[in-house]
Amino acid sequence: MDYFIVVVTTLAGLVFHGWLFVRFRRWADRDLALSLGGTDKAKRAWMLERLGEAQRQKIARRALPDWLKREADSYEASRQI
Repeated sequence: MDYFIVVVTTLAGLVFHGWLFVRFRRWADRDLALSLGGTDKAKRAWMLERLGEAQRQKIARRALPDWLKREADSYEASRQI
């Protein structure tokens, strides 16, 4: 019975830490997109859409900041036309 308790609590702890890790990564990605959106509500919403598109395209996490920056720049370019 002691081993069972140790195994169950260890697995529960590992699952919880894994869930937290994924959650923190999502929050960090969302914060990055919102920070690139600045104070413009329309741009912030557009950047969240771009983040969703990056996730659908499976953009590598390492490349995500540069990809989002290019998308933010393209938003600015499209607004100036």
